[in-house]
Order: sequence, then structure tokens, then C-alpha cells
Amino acid sequence: MSRLYVARNPRVAARSLDGEMMIMSGRDSTLFTLNKTATIIWQNADGATPLDEIVERRICVEFDVERNAALEDAESLARELAGHEILQISEEPIPQRKPNVGESR
Repeated sequence: MSRLYVARNPRVAARSLDGEMMIMSGRDSTLFTLNKTATIIWQNADGATPLDEIVERRICVEFDVERNAALEDAESLARELAGHEILQISEEPIPQRKPNVGESR
């Protein structure tokens, strides 16, 4: 199985509320509330860190869960969020787009 890399879509609005993320899809304005596990994935989705490392270093440690089951769930979640254009997923690192001069993030 190849590694997956995840990156946040820069075109979504996201805010943290009581440790969980509220995210609005830029595609269809659907509002998503991410649970604590999904929030960890979102917060660490930098395009450079493989999903399996996020699972091992953050999710397994924080929630004391078995790695393979956690990774399977994380991959399923990442694919679902990518389907809503909230996350980007790739088998290679995802370069982060730098804003153009005068553009704010």
C-alpha cells in the first residue's frame, strides 16, 4: 500500500470551536463539524506529512487505538473529505500554494 499525503484545501473556511473544527466547503457551502480525530487530521494536513505518520504520532498516542484500524479509518475519512473538496489527497507530497503578491490568505 502506498502512502497518502493530505493537505487542507485553501478555499475552505475553518474555525475551531471547543477542540473541534467547523469547516465550510468552498464547493457547495456545506458545513462540516469534525470530531476530535478528524480535527487532528485536519490540523496536521500540511501536504508534507504522510497520513500514516499523523495517525501514529497523534491519533494512536492521544486515543490509545491500534495503528492499522486507526489508519484504515483515517484513510476513509480523508477520502470522504477529499470528495467534498475539503482535503486534497495524493500519493506524493502536496506542495502548498504560496499567495500571489497582494493576496491574503
